[in-house]
Amino acid sequence: MAEVERRATRQRRAIEEALRGTSAFVSAQTLHARLRAGGESIGLATVYRALAGLVADGAADMIRRDDGEAIYRLCSTTRHHHHLVCRDCGKAVEVQAPQDEAWATELAQRHGFSDIWHTLEIFGTCTACARP
Repeated sequence: MAEVERRATRQRRAIEEALRGTSAFVSAQTLHARLRAGGESIGLATVYRALAGLVADGAADMIRRDDGEAIYRLCSTTRHHHHLVCRDCGKAVEVQAPQDEAWATELAQRHGFSDIWHTLEIFGTCTACARP
């Protein structure tokens, strides 16, 4: 990604601020609509570029929903982590799972893979959404 796309522009700061306001993963389109509704003059392509820069810098996480759409959220840690994600509201919880790290390493070694990396997202329903 070009350096100009990753510098701290007014738009990138606005996107970071909008992401700070939620614990849920959000799509670029949803984020764009929120920013525009809040009076921010920003294009959708700029939102995508800024989100890609945040992900590349390790400041945001990106996961894919079942339909393949990328959704984003700010990371609360720079350490490797996984997510529990509510299918209904999008709320996400960052979790550490040392046993999963050992499993991924063992699995890779068993099949002759090296230099591995992985992501793990577990989708379910949070307690607030599960209430009748």
